[in-house]
Amino acid sequence: MSVGRIIETPDCVAEGADWLAKSCPRMAYAIEQTGPLPLRRKPDGFAELLSAIVSQQVSVASASAIWKRLKAAKLTGPRKIIWASDDDLRAVGLSRQKIRYARALAESRINYKALRDAPNEQVIATLTEVPGIGDWTAEIYAMFSLGRADVIAPGDLALQEAARILYELPKRPTPKELRQMAEAWSPWRSVAARVLFAYYRVAKDREGIR
Repeated sequence: MSVGRIIETPDCVAEGADWLAKSCPRMAYAIEQTGPLPLRRKPDGFAELLSAIVSQQVSVASASAIWKRLKAAKLTGPRKIIWASDDDLRAVGLSRQKIRYARALAESRINYKALRDAPNEQVIATLTEVPGIGDWTAEIYAMFSLGRADVIAPGDLALQEAARILYELPKRPTPKELRQMAEAWSPWRSVAARVLFAYYRVAKDREGIR
């Protein structure tokens, strides 16, 4: 199985947006509302997934503060996490559960370079074997750290809510329903996700919701 298209530049995103706009009038409307979509590429590797674990169930501000302390303490590499004591990790703000998840990730010996050439299903299966990494984190990693063009994270509440508003659905779609909807956006599901993330902000601003 091939990895499919990789989103590397804003031109790739624009190509996907153009395809979606031609395929679906609702997508065309959303893109009209949002304007050009961001590239949103992130680095890949251990630190990006550790950062995702840090961000779970805390505010953006708290996650940012903890991550700054981890970086200052030079605790963003797998060996450093393995060598650190629980007290060291608690001191930078990690909970007992997140210490367990960070250590599990550090000990997982994931070959991040090999993931760049692995099919989407294999990437997600490999990452979700690690305690603390669920489908959402693995799919976001595939979309933004590996640049996969045809992945979506249907468990994301912002994507569900944006789809509800854009498609005038009676209620927010379930992850299963959103995954089914997303089949129509293949081979550019990751760009459709970018459209929905951007449209979510537009729609919420319009409603005056923060």
